Amino acid sequence: MTSEKPSLSPDEALRELPAWTYDEARCGIARSFRFRDFNEAFAFMTRVALAAEQADHHPEWSNVWNRVDILLTTHSAGGLTQKDVELAKRIDGFAA
Repeated sequence: MTSEKPSLSPDEALRELPAWTYDEARCGIARSFRFRDFNEAFAFMTRVALAAEQADHHPEWSNVWNRVDILLTTHSAGGLTQKDVELAKRIDGFAA
């Protein structure tokens, strides 16, 4: 893991991600997703997991039945980078 500096302010990161919010305490962008049932939530998580592995950029997340909560931050940078925005856009596409 390389160390990098945050390259985006929260405002810059959220400019293209209207459904996401900034979590100041965790220095990341967050979004909660709701699905019809657990199967849909788990299928969504599988798609996100494959995209995250491909990007070598992994979310902090939790799942309770039909809800998936995701936080994206670049730990090596101590804040937000373009990696977070790119993965958030892919995640939004999976939820659409």
